[in-house]
Amino acid sequence: MHEALTPPFDTKIALLVRDDLVAWQRLNVTAFLASGITAASPHLVGDPYADADGTAYLPLLGMPVLVFQAGGDILRAARERALRRGLPLAVYTSDMFRTGHDAANRATVAAVAGAGLDLVGLALHGPKSAVDKVTKGARLHPAD
Repeated sequence: MHEALTPPFDTKIALLVRDDLVAWQRLNVTAFLASGITAASPHLVGDPYADADGTAYLPLLGMPVLVFQAGGDILRAARERALRRGLPLAVYTSDMFRTGHDAANRATVAAVAGAGLDLVGLALHGPKSAVDKVTKGARLHPAD
């Protein structure tokens, strides 16, 4: 087991998703953002899984992922707070819903200055206290 994946955790993974998205958009944004954390932080990935029959399964992130919802203003503020703290971010913008592949997604983000991005989601990983400060004002995504 990786040391970073042994509780209690010193760090936190948080995803913020805009609260006015329809269900498929929320799920899509959440999946894309989690992949950004995974790609940037492979040390957070645990070991592969296997069931009792010996069937192998892919490894997953080895610590909890907190999913929050918030309005656009809170997402913009969270982006600014994360940047001030030097925390790496994954972002998803509304324009990305209209593209069909990775290069087009990157182009839509590159076409807009950071402060003008129409954020529908962001993800970050960092020290617990810093992540808590960045996500201030967001609320945990409801269970239903």
